[in-house]
Amino acid sequence: MRSDLAQSYGQDRLPRYTSYPTAPHFSTTIAEADYRKWLKSLPARQPASIYMHVPFCRSMCWYCGCHTSITKKDDPIAVYTSGLRTEAHMVAETIGHRLPISHIHFGGGTPTIMTPETFADLVGTLRYSYFVLPDAEVAVEIDPRTLTEPMAEALGFSGVNRASLGVQSFDPEVQRAINRLQSFEQTAQCVERLRRSGVGKLNFDLLYGLSLQTVDSCLDTVAKCIELRPDRFSVFGYAHIPSFKKHQRKIDESALPDSIERHLHSETIAEALIDAGYVRIGFDHFALPDDNLAVAKRESRLRRNFQGYTDDTAETLIGLGASSIGRMPQGFVQNVVATKDYLAHIAEDRLATTKGYAFTEEDRFRADIIERVMCDMAVDLPEVSRLHGRDPRSAIVDRSRIDSLVADGAVTMIDDRISVSDGAEFLVRSVASAFDAHLARSAATHSRAV
Repeated sequence: MRSDLAQSYGQDRLPRYTSYPTAPHFSTTIAEADYRKWLKSLPARQPASIYMHVPFCRSMCWYCGCHTSITKKDDPIAVYTSGLRTEAHMVAETIGHRLPISHIHFGGGTPTIMTPETFADLVGTLRYSYFVLPDAEVAVEIDPRTLTEPMAEALGFSGVNRASLGVQSFDPEVQRAINRLQSFEQTAQCVERLRRSGVGKLNFDLLYGLSLQTVDSCLDTVAKCIELRPDRFSVFGYAHIPSFKKHQRKIDESALPDSIERHLHSETIAEALIDAGYVRIGFDHFALPDDNLAVAKRESRLRRNFQGYTDDTAETLIGLGASSIGRMPQGFVQNVVATKDYLAHIAEDRLATTKGYAFTEEDRFRADIIERVMCDMAVDLPEVSRLHGRDPRSAIVDRSRIDSLVADGAVTMIDDRISVSDGAEFLVRSVASAFDAHLARSAATHSRAV
């Protein structure tokens, strides 16, 4: 483990580069009229993806960085999902043809907080308004503590074939510190229900950098997870930004690990998963060797989007719901964040897009470089520059950062071909940031690099 590198670079606050440019650079100069124009220009036979955001949970996890709110009642969820169905139909009408869909992802919040009947109706709306391809991946994020048997059956009935389960940690002390009490037995029951209902592809989400977390608790959590043998793991570093998410103020900052400890926990989890037969994908995903993600890595066609690493090749992402971000060939669009404002837009027969970003040719150039760095841990600058008609000498924005990473052995650079060194994968965001022309002008607060 390279704790020296973690100490040198771990405090840097950097984007996760699930997009480029990143969301803080979106502006209100791109709004509904632009989105309508972009939708109408989508080609008829080119598959797209759909992301649907459900911003409700039954209780607040103090580590959460998502756009979500707490409700004990079902009425607000029913009203919101009615708005989602309307928006999905409005977008389809604007496109003007039945767009083929290769991936659907329900995120949140807790998408399975809605009733089984409501979820089935929502999927039915998507299948009516769009042409969901027979082999489409339909994925949903799940809180294992709240998944019922009828909801699991509704997921299978609706064609869901992948589920992401929030686990974070099985250490009871850590769970109390983050206000998320979730037993192994609850998680195992959720897994059993999903598999019995035909939802066979499972992802587990883990967190490191949490209060009171130790190496032993990380190893114990991984050992329990491996008993359930999910297809994939996402291992995220906790981003403590209490100025942005006020509920994070309930977390004891004095009990949070420093950069060296965070790195130790991260690499402890990574090594345990690799020893169990999982393949490392990028810097924070792991997959069984026959999983689509591992295959995409071997075949050098790994991509990165708002859900992290993916084998989704669609250039268009339709974002539905409050705060959802979409990607068009021309740029990014984002819906209004507040649920009440979102519903007001939909009720007035307006698309909810209120900001976005139109790509420049330089953005496309830099996005390709950053994606290759993030996905392949390497980039051939002359080749990417040739594809974009650019001078490779203009690619690096922060030369001092690259020089520092090379001097420290984290990166090798030969003839403008850059590779992240073995054991330094955790610093790939630092490498990618050297090509980010917007970062120096950003006032946004990002998560720690390690």
